[in-house]
Amino acid sequence: MPSQRRKIGVRQVAAEPVGPTETLPFTVELWDLTRFEIERVLGRASSATLAQAIFAAAKTEHLGRRVTLRQGQVMLADSG
Repeated sequence: MPSQRRKIGVRQVAAEPVGPTETLPFTVELWDLTRFEIERVLGRASSATLAQAIFAAAKTEHLGRRVTLRQGQVMLADSG
């Protein structure tokens, strides 16, 4: 099935990925208020440097909430 495209100005932007799917091993997650379940994934990254930047921004954006950074099943950082 061809990907759908929508026009924005004179550029066309793909509504779905058109290239091969990348492996994004790092995940930044926001936890619910009970701190027992993941509420949503805030971002994924292919490099540790980018993942750390996403994690830092997420902590600032979601003050007082639990934000975690994982690589696969390994917890790399936890905002508490």
